[in-house]
Amino acid sequence: MAGHHGTPLLRRATADGVGTFAMIFLGCGAIVVEAQTGALGHGGVCLVFGLVVGAMIFATGHICGAHFNPAVTLAFASTGAFPWREVPAYFVAQFVGSSLACGCLLLAVGSEANLGATTPDIGLASAVLVECLLTFFLMFVIKSVATDARVEGNVAALAIGGTVAACALMGGPLTGGSMNPVRSLGPAWVSGVWTAQWVYVLGPALGATVGAFAYDWLAYGSASGEAAGT
Repeated sequence: MAGHHGTPLLRRATADGVGTFAMIFLGCGAIVVEAQTGALGHGGVCLVFGLVVGAMIFATGHICGAHFNPAVTLAFASTGAFPWREVPAYFVAQFVGSSLACGCLLLAVGSEANLGATTPDIGLASAVLVECLLTFFLMFVIKSVATDARVEGNVAALAIGGTVAACALMGGPLTGGSMNPVRSLGPAWVSGVWTAQWVYVLGPALGATVGAFAYDWLAYGSASGEAAGT
C-alpha cells in the first residue's frame, strides 16, 4: 500500500484521488443524509466511512497504494516507504478529490451539516491530542498491513476500514473523528466553515508520523522502515 511504482505517477495519483472522492462523497454524504433524515445515526455514519475506505482499498490499493490521506502519505515518506518527490502529486490529488466530492454533494443533496465539516466540540489542545491519537492508531494499523510481509495482505481493507469506523465512533462526538486533513479541509473549503481547521492538519500529521515510526521500531527494532518499498 505504500506505493506501486510500476504504474505512472499520474495514474497512481489519480487513482488515489478517486478513492479520496469516494470516501468523502459517501462518508460526508452520510453525514448530510443523517442531518436531513435522521435515518443513519452516529453508528451508521461511522460504518459508511469504514466500509467505503475498505472497499476503495480493495479497488485501488494495487494501483496507487490507497492512501486517501495526506497524513498517511507524509508518514510513509517519513519512514522511507514512499518517495518524497511523489508526495506533492498525492497531496494535490487527495485535496482535489475531496473538494470535488464536496462540490458534488452540495449540488446533489444540499449543504446541511456544512457538508460534514469538522469542528472541535472540546478544547483545542484536547482536540489536537484526540486527533493525534486516533490517527496514531490508524497509521499503526496501516503500516502493519501495508509494509510488513508477515501480515496477510488480504486483511488490509478489513483492518483499516474497521479502524476508521472504530476511531470515528469514539472521536466523532469530540472532534468529528477526522484523522485526515482533506477529510476536514474539503468540506471546510466548499462550505466556508474554517473553524480551527489547523487542528485537523497538525493532529493527524503528528499522529500518523509517530504511528509509522512506532510500528517500525516495534516490528524491526529500528525506526528506519526496514520493510518499506512495497
